[in-house]
Amino acid sequence: MSLFSGNRNTFARAIAVGSLTLVTGGLLVACGSDDSTVTSTPVTSSVVASSSSTAAPSSSGSAAATTTISAPPTSPGAAATAPPEQPQSIEGFPGPTNVEVSPESQAFLDGLKAKGIAPEGDGSIAVNTANYICAANAQGTSDAEVLALVTAVVGSASPDGTAITPEQATANAQIYIDVANATFCK
Repeated sequence: MSLFSGNRNTFARAIAVGSLTLVTGGLLVACGSDDSTVTSTPVTSSVVASSSSTAAPSSSGSAAATTTISAPPTSPGAAATAPPEQPQSIEGFPGPTNVEVSPESQAFLDGLKAKGIAPEGDGSIAVNTANYICAANAQGTSDAEVLALVTAVVGSASPDGTAITPEQATANAQIYIDVANATFCK
């Protein structure tokens, strides 16, 4: 055995692996094109059977006729199954747009407004926060944990979208907790 035979095998393996990698990469690049090679309009055909009311056999020997119907062409970028431009609404989906507010929820929202906090939207996030506060109190969750979560929920921004300080966020969260305990949790 020669001194260079081991190096020759290693070199041959490296060349083979490099070539295989290059060919595989080339094939993957060639297959990744978004171009469509279809150039004709799709054509569908159907068979329509004709029936005769008499018992006499037909002289033509064929009782079927072929009709060709062509589908309307689509634009190159539009799929044949593309959704309509204007979405159609489905009755009752995804649910009611106006959520009814219970008397307890309305008392909570009114309490927040009296303390200078205007809940976003229809107030459903604020009411869900009050539900959490009551459930956490019932489970014996520490006040620090409740304050931390409520601060995260209500403390990111003011209703007009401006950033608020961490101190103001904590103060707002404490107002939520106090008003929920006074009006919502019973």
